[in-house]
Amino acid sequence: MQVQNSYYWFKSALTPEQCQKIIDLGVNEIDRIKKAGGSTEATTFGDNHKQAFEKTGKEVIPQQDKTIEEIKSQVGENKNIEQERYVRDSEVAWFNDPWLYDLIHPFLRTANEQAGWQYEWDFSESFQFTKYHKGGFYGWHADGNSCNLSKYKRYIPGVSPVAEDGSMPKGYTDNHNMVGKVRKLSMTINLNKPGEYDGGNLKFDFGPHSSGKRFHEIEEIRPQGSIIVFPSYNIHQVTPVTKGTRYSLVIWYYGRPFR
Repeated sequence: MQVQNSYYWFKSALTPEQCQKIIDLGVNEIDRIKKAGGSTEATTFGDNHKQAFEKTGKEVIPQQDKTIEEIKSQVGENKNIEQERYVRDSEVAWFNDPWLYDLIHPFLRTANEQAGWQYEWDFSESFQFTKYHKGGFYGWHADGNSCNLSKYKRYIPGVSPVAEDGSMPKGYTDNHNMVGKVRKLSMTINLNKPGEYDGGNLKFDFGPHSSGKRFHEIEEIRPQGSIIVFPSYNIHQVTPVTKGTRYSLVIWYYGRPFR
């Protein structure tokens, strides 16, 4: 358990058996959703990027090995870069099994204290199980583009407005625990055994004014069951998987906006 830059890690915190149990749970849930005719394609802020770009014909802007500044110069300084580029390629499933919270929450509490963040939080999302096939990736982003989430309005069926298709409109949430809050801490867990995939590296961008190395590849997450915790405002990416399949478990912790 050590602190490094703006993250905290636990080496091999979960056992191989626990990791395999989570993989089986996630893969089975992805298969169940597909058989029922649903989509498991990963989205960002509710947008299905792969299909969105196919429909609109927008240029898929290459973003690997480019800085956030370079990406902004391509899409336009005043545009939302999450909506102007194909940012993500993976499959996801969500679950909230109580035994998982009991297993994982203590690591978050330890990291929050030992790293010195001491962030106040009172809610966590469901667990996101992510499956990256060969070629899968997640471009530069911050989990907590946080202030956007704090502006969500409470959705009340029969009272709140609806989208054209009758669904809940953007800017609303039916999860009342999220209203007025932001993502403060992010956690990601590597579920794979060593050598099961190549590429798929977790990489941070600490910014051009960082006192140390700006770009940092997180080798500490490679051992199976290892956990990385970091502030949700940190910019990071998962580089393309070049061989095999990468499995991870992610969860975010919410609290009132930073003061």
